Amino acid sequence: MEQVLTVYHRPYDPLFPVVNMDEQPIQLISHARDPLPMRSGDTAKVDYEYVREGMCNAFMFVQPLGGWREVHVSKTKTALDWAGYVKWLVNHPRFADANRITLVCDNLNTHVLGSLYAAFAAEEAYRLMSKLELVFTPKHGSWLNMAEPELSVMTRQCFSDRVSSQTEAERRIAAWQVDRNERQTGIDWQFSTADARIKLKRLYPKAELR
Repeated sequence: MEQVLTVYHRPYDPLFPVVNMDEQPIQLISHARDPLPMRSGDTAKVDYEYVREGMCNAFMFVQPLGGWREVHVSKTKTALDWAGYVKWLVNHPRFADANRITLVCDNLNTHVLGSLYAAFAAEEAYRLMSKLELVFTPKHGSWLNMAEPELSVMTRQCFSDRVSSQTEAERRIAAWQVDRNERQTGIDWQFSTADARIKLKRLYPKAELR
């Protein structure tokens, strides 16, 4: 836990950027009956029944101190998917001059360096691995990942109504991230190591004195 919070105390450094990553499923649903549009003096009416159209998955990458984020939407959330997006991150022009990228993510079993070796030849996997420092949130403390509040904002602003296709989800997310990136919206993280030692004291290991 303290490792993650210590990372958040680092000053902005383009040579050693800190990027948070998280993923979230998106349920695709369509209307069973066409909604009735809003009219003068009357609100729009939407039938509570809906049709399930499947799922897709959003992979969020956000650089809190850089005011930058990018989201990729895929049909699946496998180790190969994760490895492919990590390669995209390492190769991104934004990080071309970076010596090493600190990638903060949770403990999902696909978020491991072994996934790179499953997806790519050993030489390429090693190249990617050598550019990364993986930092994991605690097993029951994924809320310490700064990508989570960014996903929450995305969900509220992009999916307040029904979305029936992956294409529509991608369109909404693309417009959303362009707007936030143009405004360089960052994340003002306030929870510190000192706070953790007080509020999360029960999670720290205790030594038995004899």
